[in-house]
Amino acid sequence: MLFKNGFKVFDLHAHLPYPWPWAARNEFIELHKAERNERMRLTWDFPNQPDSEEEASRPLVDRWIDELDRHQIGGINFLTAWSNDDLAAQIQQYPDRMTGFAHHAIEEPNAAEELQRAVDELGLKGYKLFGPLVELPFHDPKLTPVWRFLAERKLPVLIHFGLLGHTGGIAQHLNINPLAIFNVAREYPEIPFIIPHFGAGYFQELLHLCWSCPNVHIDTSGSNQWIRWSPYELTLETLFRKTYELIGPERILFGTDSSAFPRGFVNRYLQDQVRVSRDLRFSETDIELIFGNNARRLLNIHQQTLVSGGERK
Repeated sequence: MLFKNGFKVFDLHAHLPYPWPWAARNEFIELHKAERNERMRLTWDFPNQPDSEEEASRPLVDRWIDELDRHQIGGINFLTAWSNDDLAAQIQQYPDRMTGFAHHAIEEPNAAEELQRAVDELGLKGYKLFGPLVELPFHDPKLTPVWRFLAERKLPVLIHFGLLGHTGGIAQHLNINPLAIFNVAREYPEIPFIIPHFGAGYFQELLHLCWSCPNVHIDTSGSNQWIRWSPYELTLETLFRKTYELIGPERILFGTDSSAFPRGFVNRYLQDQVRVSRDLRFSETDIELIFGNNARRLLNIHQQTLVSGGERK
């Protein structure tokens, strides 16, 4: 048991299958990608065998429920799928365990209308964007209707900044730096902005953004392998310690970036992050905030009340 008093983790950051339009594809890139993926598999002890025919034929959300039960996870939030309708149709089968975010191009003329439909008709809880796939500055007036809707509803938006993809992925772009959202985050303090993977290579810039904008949150998701490409020494412990010291536990949200089977829920990421939090002597209340209750608050869903030392509303 990783937690006391029956506390259940809520994973803010997972994916149902979705298209990867940014991935470079050629024989040279694919060779290096395969080598990198094999190192990653061995490093994290990921499954080496493909799904059995029987498993592959099962409904995807049923397999996810089995994963949540196997690892004693309370709930999970999916950020992407083939479409907003596809995501909503899948997660509505388990509304007490699964939530989802809208994910569609913000540059489209009807982006705000589609976001409102996804929230009001489909029941989605927020908005997901990839910064390096947005071809306009975030403060461009064309995007104002989206920001106004999110601010009016106080809905969270999770934006991936930094390195995107694996070998052959995006390393340079107009909107790769978290500071690209600075003007919007400052103008719309009602919007909770969530930046995943500790900035994925832009940790200092993300901390600077958090310094100015108390509505910016940091998501811990993934293996955070980007730290290996930093010119200065970084560890998962350093990321947690500096983030906790500078913005406190209320703005840190746990995620795994889990996606495809047979890998499923990446429990190793959870174990490593809990270990670091306890090594740093975070209180159990703070650990419960980070590993579930902050996300429950932002998504306006049932919050765990059993905590060390008493009850919390």
